[in-house]
Amino acid sequence: MNVAIKRRQARVKRQVRVRQKVRGTVERPRLCVFRSAKHIYAQIIEDTTGTTLVSVCTSAKDVADGVKYTGNIEAAKAIGAAIAKKALEKNITQVVFDRNGFLYHGRVKALADSAREAGLSF
Repeated sequence: MNVAIKRRQARVKRQVRVRQKVRGTVERPRLCVFRSAKHIYAQIIEDTTGTTLVSVCTSAKDVADGVKYTGNIEAAKAIGAAIAKKALEKNITQVVFDRNGFLYHGRVKALADSAREAGLSF
């Protein structure tokens, strides 16, 4: 089997394990992170209705203009600050962090730390 397929299957298994424990409610919606080689995406989702409340990604013009390359830690920090700013505008202060099967280091950790510094708590 291809190495990339095995890696994706392992991430999906971790994602399912995490999703069993992490649920977004009205009081504490879920901050979900997805990363690809070139971009990083963050959404705040309320799972009871299945709606996305806030969404930010590096492919958007407002964030992409501020960073040199969209697939590194600096871009993840910018996304964390941007998602926290948008969430605070909608009176969302507490979230549940969903790493979406990705390991908690590098860009995922940088996004989480940046969101915490900008005012979100989880």
